[in-house]
Amino acid sequence: MAENSRNSGRKSKMNVDIELVRELAELLSETGLSEIEVEDGDRKLRVARELQAAHYAPAPQPQAAPAAPAAPAAQPQAAADSPADDANAVPSPMVGTVYLAPEPGASDFVSVGDKVSEGQTLLIIEAMKVMNPIAAPRAGTVKAILVDNAQPVEFDQPLVVID
Repeated sequence: MAENSRNSGRKSKMNVDIELVRELAELLSETGLSEIEVEDGDRKLRVARELQAAHYAPAPQPQAAPAAPAAPAAQPQAAADSPADDANAVPSPMVGTVYLAPEPGASDFVSVGDKVSEGQTLLIIEAMKVMNPIAAPRAGTVKAILVDNAQPVEFDQPLVVID
């Protein structure tokens, strides 16, 4: 039995390509996926993150709280007026932390009322210690900034409204 334990210990060792793991983790961040699995012959490598699950877990709590009779009447009005529902909202391409300025103490990339050109940086999203600039998909005027500095954001969450 001791020999089987030693043999099985040797068989379970796996040479892991750390660079591949890093690339897959970066791909998770860029795409907003929660896991990726690759196979190479009889080897499988699965990279998953709990970041999305952690962000999604608190979201239902605020929705469950307005169970009071007066709250439902107020919510539809707020939702109807919400710029987050605007078709011109720029969605987040990834999960991460949003920063409105290039560095602490610097001026924000854009402010409400600013005219922006296509490709101009609106803000940055930090994901896995990588700063990702989020560019304006079209030229226009910044109607609303829907996020706060250093706020965690979800994939496809509205960030900025450009008219």
